[in-house]
Amino acid sequence: MSKEKYDMNNEDYILNGNDYWPASILDGLTSHRFMDQDFDFYPDVPTNLYDALCHNAFVLPDSVCIVDDSGKTYTFIEFLKLVDNFSNMLFYNYHVGPSSHIALLLYNGIEFCVSFLAIIKLGGIMIPLPTKYKKEEILSLIRKSNLTGIILDQSFQTWFEPSFDSLPYFTICVNGDYENCGLPLSEENYFTTAVSCTARAADTAIIMFTSGTTSRSKGVMITNYNIMHAVAVYQKIFHITSNDTSIIPVPIYHVTGLIGLFGLFIYTGGCIHLHKLFNAKRVLYEIEKYQISFLHGSPTVFSLLLELADSYTSLPSLRILACGSSNMPKQKILQLHNWLPNAQFRTVYGLTETSSPASIFPDDAALSNFICSSGHPIPGVMFKICDESGNSLPPQRIGSIFVKGTVVLAGYYHQETELFQNDWLDTGDLGYFNPEGYLYIVDRKKDMINRGGEKICSFDVENALYNLEGVREAAVVGILDAIYGEVPAAMVVPEQGFLMTEESIKKQLSSQLAKFQIPTKVIVAKALPLTPNSKINKRAIKRIITQNLNKNSVK
Repeated sequence: MSKEKYDMNNEDYILNGNDYWPASILDGLTSHRFMDQDFDFYPDVPTNLYDALCHNAFVLPDSVCIVDDSGKTYTFIEFLKLVDNFSNMLFYNYHVGPSSHIALLLYNGIEFCVSFLAIIKLGGIMIPLPTKYKKEEILSLIRKSNLTGIILDQSFQTWFEPSFDSLPYFTICVNGDYENCGLPLSEENYFTTAVSCTARAADTAIIMFTSGTTSRSKGVMITNYNIMHAVAVYQKIFHITSNDTSIIPVPIYHVTGLIGLFGLFIYTGGCIHLHKLFNAKRVLYEIEKYQISFLHGSPTVFSLLLELADSYTSLPSLRILACGSSNMPKQKILQLHNWLPNAQFRTVYGLTETSSPASIFPDDAALSNFICSSGHPIPGVMFKICDESGNSLPPQRIGSIFVKGTVVLAGYYHQETELFQNDWLDTGDLGYFNPEGYLYIVDRKKDMINRGGEKICSFDVENALYNLEGVREAAVVGILDAIYGEVPAAMVVPEQGFLMTEESIKKQLSSQLAKFQIPTKVIVAKALPLTPNSKINKRAIKRIITQNLNKNSVK
């Protein structure tokens, strides 16, 4: 990459996404002012997702918008009527309005979708709660949220008993007895005046808690303009149209499911299939049956789909495989390409704090010399790599990844943070840019292992493990060691039919890694523990390996 590609203001090496995309994607991008800051934004984009729904209900009224878990279909006009009806009920019966905090404890379903857009219409703030959490974890998040109300699935009703009336916020329990979509909708013409949409671009639309322990979870405030720029960028880069169809194979309360899939397809006018729970066989069956064209998931999702490749040898409708959440090994990308050669594999790097996308691979990663990178910063976003003193670094130098731009959060709810430095967000990741402007993620800062002064990148060891035949998933963590302070350890999940042992894995790694990089302990497991956001839970892995070592030392 030439230095001219960098913004040299204040002697910083700043990588601007606007320099790396063709005119067709940048067309219309202009500077807009939100919250006393200037951002690059597409002016023809609706103000919020409710307005996007209204537009598509007008131009595509009879097109199918949503197919729920039971197979029931909802056209755009039908979905809009449900949203309008429920928003009336929330407004008149529960006085929901601008800045009301409404939590959703719901599975991937029509109830979640209707509730979310009804809250947006009223200018409220939706707080998605992970359905995978235990009771005390949910209550911990609720205590941080200053709730006006909560809409929950009936399976969680006992968590809020003995009396809903004693709670400081209203509750609506979805029990499936109501007609249409399981929500208590108003009778037709019950309200004399329909509620108007009051949501503005700079209003906070979502407070989404980050993964991790609930005591440390931060409430990420995502605005309407964050959401709309994210979906507009996805649409332009992936060329999503109303002819596209997709499945939400990840929890809808996560930023990928909520913005990168549901929000994207409400905006583009395509059709989205809702799956209450992930099932790889069902996903592949429906890709074939319904001619699904776009799939966005985590490396875990694609690894599980790969295991069933022999049963679905051809899926010609698939044209884009977008993958984010964590590191996707080169070997897995090539396996996907060999299986589905017509589908482009497009790596996405982002965080909850970037409303889903921050960088996207510009073409098919499987056919690129830069296959292991996370692509270019998206339009309206800038990156810089900094050393420990905060100085920006030139290409090929590893440092902390900082990001700023239109999709970056407005702030954390009721929490001061040191992550912001002059509007730059510290992602918590380590990485570098190559001379062509491609971002490479090296590791999470907290996952870098220091073995007696030798720095070990967990991604490097994981990629070596993925190169071994029969490895479906792998994760490497640092564990305490009396001599070196910290040493690498691994948990490995073999593919079906492969038998692996700790000794065989270590022996195979000896030809790929230096001795100090080889994990001192390897546990072969049936599955890796995941966070509620479907990311590999390295804290849990570290705990399991440590407990295993302690147990063996007692014997």
